[in-house]
Parts: sequence; C-alpha cells; structure tokens
Amino acid sequence: MPFVAPLTHRAAPMVFGAALLLAAGAAQAQEAPALSEAAARGAYIFHAAGCETCHTDTANKGAPLAGGRPLKTPFGTFRTPNITPDPTHGIGTWSEADFIRALREGRSPSGDHYYPAFPYTSYTKMTDADMKDMRAYIFTLPASSKPNMPHELGFPFNIRLAVMAWKWLNFMPGPLPATAGKDEAWTRGRYLVEAVAHCAECHTPRDRLGGLVTSKWMAGSKDGAEGEAAPNLTPDPATGLGEWSDEDIAFALKLGMKPDGDSLGSLMAEVIENGTSKLSDADLAAMAAYLKALPPIVHKP
Repeated sequence: MPFVAPLTHRAAPMVFGAALLLAAGAAQAQEAPALSEAAARGAYIFHAAGCETCHTDTANKGAPLAGGRPLKTPFGTFRTPNITPDPTHGIGTWSEADFIRALREGRSPSGDHYYPAFPYTSYTKMTDADMKDMRAYIFTLPASSKPNMPHELGFPFNIRLAVMAWKWLNFMPGPLPATAGKDEAWTRGRYLVEAVAHCAECHTPRDRLGGLVTSKWMAGSKDGAEGEAAPNLTPDPATGLGEWSDEDIAFALKLGMKPDGDSLGSLMAEVIENGTSKLSDADLAAMAAYLKALPPIVHKP
C-alpha cells in the first residue's frame, strides 16, 4: 500500500483555498456564454488567418486586436488597425457586407482602398462562409477603444488613391478557383496556404512596386513581414524544403521545431503560437502536402 502523508493543520487551509479557486474557475467556465456554431467555426479560421499576430501590439502589451503593431516594409511603416468590436475605433459598426468587402475587395465601408500591407490580396480567395464565420467570432471578443495610429509613409506611397492603380496591376479579387485533377488534401492545403494563412505574402519575393513575383512563388523573400527574411518553402533540396518530409513540415507548423531540432523563431514563432499550432493534424498535413507538391525553385533570400 503506498504511503500517504497525513494532512497537517498548515496544509489544510491551502488545500481548502485551492479547492475554492477550482470551484470558482469552474463556475466562471459555466457562466461563460457558449459560442454560436458560426462563431466557433470562425474562431478556427481566425487563428488560421493570423489575425491576432498582426493586429496586436505585443511589444507594448497592447490589447488583443487593438492594433498599433508596426509593420516595416521597403515602402514605409504601416500600423495595423483596431479590429475589435468597438463602434468608434474598431469595426463594431461593420455589417457582414462591409467585412466581406474589406477581405474580398480591399475596400473600407466608405469605399477607400486599403494598402496591401493588409493581405486582402490573399484573403480575397476565401469563401464567403468563412468570412462571415470569422466576423461572427471577432464580434464575440472584447472591444478596445484604442484609436488607430497613422502610417509612416513617404511620398508617393502616402497617396492612398495610388493604391487603386496598384490593384489594377497586381490584384484579382474573387474566391480561389477550383483546380481539376487534385485530391482533397491538396485542395484543402492550397486553400489554407494561399487564402487563409496567406503564406505567399511573406514567402514570395516582390517587385519594386510591391507586387508578388509569381515566377518565384513561395521561394522566399528578403523583404518579409516586419523586414525579416522569409525562407524558401518550395521543395528545392538546396535552398528550400526538399529534404523535409510532409511530417517534418506539419511538425514545424504545430510545435515550431525544425527536423534538426532547432526552433523557428522571431515572427514565425508568433505565427505558430497564435495560428498554425491551433489547426487540426489533418489540416497541417494538407498544408504540407500542398507545399511539397509545389515546383521546386532554386532561390535563397
């Protein structure tokens, strides 16, 4: 029979206090309102889309989704906006149509063109259903009254009307078109990588005007988000993921660890913590299958 230490008079209050804390926590959990089915689905898409990472100024301990995070680019520094349900400084007054227009067309409710630092160029490929679900989830989160911060852009990039010309050259709105002859895993992986997780926005080189160089799709970029280099994700064995198995890729997206035991750091660590680590094993496997099926491109950012 294993030895069990007797409960002393000093330990008893600690145990009793711990029991009270547990009971209070359980009561709070019971009182927390359950998410609707749409919001529950939206929570999954929200994390896959990386919204929390970009729209939270973690360096200054900002409130979740209250914006203000600086995104350094060759064109200047963009400050992410408040996307909490606050009606004054956030998106609390946005309808479903407003939300879909922002992601599908890159336009505000008043019709202004958004700078492509907001990756609507990828989000446009999402389905209406996923957009609506994501909005439903965001509207369950706490509102923040933090005002939006201005971008720090030089001429001519501070002229918002010029974005309309940029979109004419680089942007094709609309859901991701179907591809014949591909299995379900590849199709799901493509949707997650290209549309929701918008991986190409960081991992594809850009031209002088900021458009993606599609001939080097997913081959890495020296001008990734926040000025960080983003590695080659094509299956090239020398400069990309050619030596990685599907399981290696899925494991890295889940736990942030490379096959050699090294950890993925910097911004990618946040992407994993707030996003890909919350995805199902099936979805991570689908993303890996899509990446491994890409044409290998020799390119070292």
